[in-house]
Amino acid sequence: MGGKSKLHLVINSDRQWQFDIIVADGFVLTELAGVVDVIRLANRVCPSPPFTWTYRSLTGGMVESSAGAVVSTERLSDQPTADYAFVIGNADPDCAELALGRKISDYTFRGAQVFLLAEAASRYINENNEDSSHTTHWENSAFLRERTGVFDANFAIATENGPVVTCAGMGATVDVTLAVIGRHISGAARMTVADILLHENIRDFGSQQPFSGVKTTTTGDDKLDQCIKIMQANVEDPVPINEIVAALELSNRSLERKFKTFLGATPNTFYREMRLAKANNLLLNTTMSVREIGMACGFPNGFSSVYKSFYGVTPFALRRQRRVAQG
Repeated sequence: MGGKSKLHLVINSDRQWQFDIIVADGFVLTELAGVVDVIRLANRVCPSPPFTWTYRSLTGGMVESSAGAVVSTERLSDQPTADYAFVIGNADPDCAELALGRKISDYTFRGAQVFLLAEAASRYINENNEDSSHTTHWENSAFLRERTGVFDANFAIATENGPVVTCAGMGATVDVTLAVIGRHISGAARMTVADILLHENIRDFGSQQPFSGVKTTTTGDDKLDQCIKIMQANVEDPVPINEIVAALELSNRSLERKFKTFLGATPNTFYREMRLAKANNLLLNTTMSVREIGMACGFPNGFSSVYKSFYGVTPFALRRQRRVAQG
């Protein structure tokens, strides 16, 4: 059941997608940030925020991470309404707070997908006598082999088994969350979030955990990676697609097929949206003029019209709304 994550694209929907972030005492702060910072930045770069999130725990109240940071949580509901739940554990796979079998069922019964990170995945695997069709952090594999005597580690960063996804956790949490938000925002917006995080290569679920020595890529396709890098390096002065395919020694049809398969868009559409996503970020977070932003993102003429056709509002109107919202 490993391999690429299953992307069920629901882009440009008016609804918001709810994440429940479930933490246990001593939770791993890196993993919390790997979820919440990705969705927070996605809200920042999209024309309207597509995501909401709530911190939860078994009993509610203040929960402290292993690093001493504290979050205020709401108690887990017996009738959850979230679309996604991320369970963040601690260094103890025997932690009683990670025995969430019934709570996981509460989520999956109502159509949510549950992501179990590292120790939370180990606890689930151990309690359910699961085999190598699941994933956990490589450090936990020895524990599971000793405990079960039969577990043969799956060293992918995540393994999707229907509504339950077991994950390696740690830094790979960013990749998993990027994959999830990619179901609901454009490929260009997702790439912008990764760029802001300085996250160079977005790994799919089937990518091996780094110690294995397997080379990771942005998309899983080397030629497509090269094309995206050319686009990223030429935002201000876009390179015509026919020149890119010539440099890559590909046909236009072959490149279009790769973009459709991996990113659900044509090369021209992806390139334009990538530049618009950068422009949107500059509009929201710099004092550059609208004309300067258009020039910097490869729109020397007609920037306002192109921006409005995609975001539904002109750059000037967006800035006015931003000023009003900030008081």
